[in-house]
Amino acid sequence: MKSLFLPNGRLPRTMFALMAAAQGALLLLLWLLYPLRLFPSLGDVLRALADMVTTQGLIQELWASMTTALQALGVATVLALLISYLTALPFFRPLAYAASKMRYLTLTGLTFFMALMVSSGHEVKLSVLIFATTVYLVTGMTRVILTTTQQEMDHARTLGLGEWRSFWEVVVLGKLAEMLEVVRQNFAIIWTMITLVETLYQSEGGIGLLLYKQNRYLHLDGVVAIQLVILAAGAAQDYLFSLLRRMFFPYAELAAVQ
Repeated sequence: MKSLFLPNGRLPRTMFALMAAAQGALLLLLWLLYPLRLFPSLGDVLRALADMVTTQGLIQELWASMTTALQALGVATVLALLISYLTALPFFRPLAYAASKMRYLTLTGLTFFMALMVSSGHEVKLSVLIFATTVYLVTGMTRVILTTTQQEMDHARTLGLGEWRSFWEVVVLGKLAEMLEVVRQNFAIIWTMITLVETLYQSEGGIGLLLYKQNRYLHLDGVVAIQLVILAAGAAQDYLFSLLRRMFFPYAELAAVQ
């Protein structure tokens, strides 16, 4: 039990699962028994969830949003990797620097210009999501590349590798696990943004539009139900990314603090 309150303490997997289940049960009890009714009751939320699944197509709307989010993530990842790897060439470093600073731009107003550049509501949604995700991914990925040490590059050179081959082996292949972690951490940005863009462009529906309608008519039980669905989907995605990282880059765990 002492390890529960020790810095950097490590618990057996079973004990950690029990501890997490106990904390989850405590939160559930607080929700059920807390006298100040800030949130709808659990029963109301469950009824709203069942109603939205059976009559409002919650699963279909979630799938529509999920496919849009994955499309945006795929394109944004390719763009961000390209921009980040180009920082190896001094000529392109200002481009990565400018892209990373663009994360301070607000999307209000930018959506108008994006609407002028593309021809459909779906493309506008994708453009907004791709832009917002790319600027954050570039920031994280360039930071990963900058962690490459001189010793790592010198080690590759002593093996007889040229500059481009050293870059490929050390930076591109050697940092793939960290790049995947950056993608995992930034996937949440898409879920934050997608509720906004689906509200602005309602032609294709989506869980963001469903959330907007519930909020507009003060169906708070429905709002909480949708938020819990989004939370569960995000947690499942996080787990999937972690699983892929352990599967394809098992050596990456060796660098973690033991």
